[in-house]
Amino acid sequence: MGSNRKRKAVTKDSVQADEVALSDGTDGLEPGFLDGLLSQSEDEETDRLESDGDVDDFGDSEDSGDDLTSEEVPSDVDNGGNVPKVNGSSESGPKLLDASDDELQPNHVVTQDANGNPRYVYRDIDPVYDSDDSDAPKNANTIGNIPLSFYDSYPHIGYDINGKKIARPAKGEALDALLDSIDIPKGWTGLTDPNTGKPLELNEQELDVLKRIQMNEVPEDGFDPYPATVEYFSSKTETMPLSAAPEPKRRFVPSKHEAKRVMKIVRAIREGRILPYKPPPEEDEEDLDVKRYDIWANEAPRPDHAMNVPAPKLPPPGYEESYHPPPEYLPDPKEKKAWEEGDEEDRERDYLPSDHNSLRKVPGYDRFVKEKFERCLDLYLAPRIRRSKLNIDPESLLPKLPDPDELRPFPTTCATIFRGHEGRVRSLAVDPSGVWLASGGDDGTIRLWELLTGRQLWHVKVSSDEAVNVVRWRPGTDAVILSAAAGEDLYFLIPTIASPELESRSRSLLDAGFGYATSNPSSDSSKKVPAAQWTRPAVHLLDSGVLLQTRLRSTIKVISWHRRGDYLATVSPSGQSSAVAIHTLSKHLTQQPFRRLKGLPQSAQFHPAKPIFFVATQRTIRSYDLSRQELVKIIQPGARWISSFDVHPLGDNIIVGSYDKRLLWHDLDLSVRPYKTLRYHRKAIRQVRFHAGGLPLFADASDDGSLQVFHGKVVGDMMENATIVPVKVLRGHKVVKDLGVLDLDWHPREPWMVSAGADGTCRLWM
Repeated sequence: MGSNRKRKAVTKDSVQADEVALSDGTDGLEPGFLDGLLSQSEDEETDRLESDGDVDDFGDSEDSGDDLTSEEVPSDVDNGGNVPKVNGSSESGPKLLDASDDELQPNHVVTQDANGNPRYVYRDIDPVYDSDDSDAPKNANTIGNIPLSFYDSYPHIGYDINGKKIARPAKGEALDALLDSIDIPKGWTGLTDPNTGKPLELNEQELDVLKRIQMNEVPEDGFDPYPATVEYFSSKTETMPLSAAPEPKRRFVPSKHEAKRVMKIVRAIREGRILPYKPPPEEDEEDLDVKRYDIWANEAPRPDHAMNVPAPKLPPPGYEESYHPPPEYLPDPKEKKAWEEGDEEDRERDYLPSDHNSLRKVPGYDRFVKEKFERCLDLYLAPRIRRSKLNIDPESLLPKLPDPDELRPFPTTCATIFRGHEGRVRSLAVDPSGVWLASGGDDGTIRLWELLTGRQLWHVKVSSDEAVNVVRWRPGTDAVILSAAAGEDLYFLIPTIASPELESRSRSLLDAGFGYATSNPSSDSSKKVPAAQWTRPAVHLLDSGVLLQTRLRSTIKVISWHRRGDYLATVSPSGQSSAVAIHTLSKHLTQQPFRRLKGLPQSAQFHPAKPIFFVATQRTIRSYDLSRQELVKIIQPGARWISSFDVHPLGDNIIVGSYDKRLLWHDLDLSVRPYKTLRYHRKAIRQVRFHAGGLPLFADASDDGSLQVFHGKVVGDMMENATIVPVKVLRGHKVVKDLGVLDLDWHPREPWMVSAGADGTCRLWM
């Protein structure tokens, strides 16, 4: 009996004491381990234990004594110094090591098995935090991918991390399963955990994750799928730049390195070393696996049968193409004659229906040789299509314009040539009475001529350094005042040829401003710099008839008078904010109505009847209401650079000349775009002018040395457009240094025109 008994040795691990059998290696089971198994398993285990013999039970010590904590280790002293004997042997029992001497003592205990041989009992592995399996579940099954069905015949289902058996979970009766299905606990899934074999239960967090997945939401709690936009760059435009450093020169000078690279690429393209990209041709790849058969390749005539599919054939000819058509399809002699006499391209058919008694009497095709010959010609000459010639009269494509002889009078010939200026004549003007002509040129002199005879009556030299850019007469016949601009100075002159009464009235108009300035001194004269200085000129100019001088801040290029004669506007393109100035002659007052203009100003004009002021920049013309002080309209001629413009005497149309050789007519009531664009010059247009005396004439002057005269009739009917007809081209001025005709003006009543050229002459055209 002693040899067959089994003894259990008690060892201490990190958590609890395990029972180790001292038999031939069969593991002993802990007390109460098989309580949940079926009765059949219990009976089998009981029979096996009875057959093996009695087993000394050391479990009573657990019931009677105090439980050991995880930090207590049993020793020889605790057991009273006595170790139970195994098989009647007096040898000492298994030696237990103190936990404090783990590093110095071995991790096993030497015992004896039933045969008296030494047996090494190792302590259970205590997985500390540094272990790789420290985060593994406590009762995790470590059988890996082995199916649980392999353990159906065993009371356990696997082993844990410490090598202990994991008992099979108890299975309730059918009634318990029914009751469990009726009273569903929280977290019940109805599934079985494949690792433990127990019912799979989920906690609230796992249920929440499954719910989120079913709702197509992010499983992570607190995740925002639509976060607020983070603007990496501010949308606000900063007033100051990031750097106050001046722009480097390389940003304005073209790069020589880039130019060399571009020329290298251009040279390669010209030599053919760089070819443009050509997409590969699209070819239908034939599938070699698909076999195609011609089912009618060797077709033989067969009788009609449902399974026989004959080859498709052309439709049979109609009645007209038949060799024996009905009589109604045969042409009569008159139709046959008309078909033969008609042109081949005008024929409806290439053949005439004919009647034959039998097919063997049908002759050969009579046009066979001719058609083959024409086909050879087509292949040789390659005119793939034959274009029909249109019989259209070219004159019918031109618009119907009235005869120029019916539009007379207009200037046709040069009547007088005015010579005397040294250098170019920049400007001229005919006085309101139509008797005198004033001109100014590069020599700094202003000359007065008798219009009909060409005789010089008076002249004065206002500047020795600056050229006289513009001369204009004051409108009205109550006074004789000539305005001229040379450099930054604006002069007002009274020629000595006027009558004493006319000269005195003219002097009183010029001197009235000095009295106004004395009686109304400006209060802010010390704070603000005046726009212009109105003073008396030098003594030698006073003796010559120059009575008043106004000095501006920049060179004056344009002078435009108001119809009442008390206001005039000057334009200085280089003056920036002070480019446009309006002067009041009776008050000797200068105003600058614009603080800033969009563009470089070129010219300015007053409306002939309304308080509207037109200002032309490089690309647009703006009209302002002087009474309301607001912008009325922006006219867009579409020219690259406007040189001059003029307003029609009725005020509803304007003409614009540009340096890109175009003359544009604008109807202000119709659109801000040009109504008509005229191109009749090879070079830039310098000046355009309407006839102010009621005649429907206007003209332009160009650098090609010619003047183009137009008939422009404007009616008050809104349903009828303006009639614009070119009537005459006047040539006579010579082109000097790419400059031709610089200025022109009309006689106030007659259809006469005067022009100033770069060749130093003025011409009268009658």
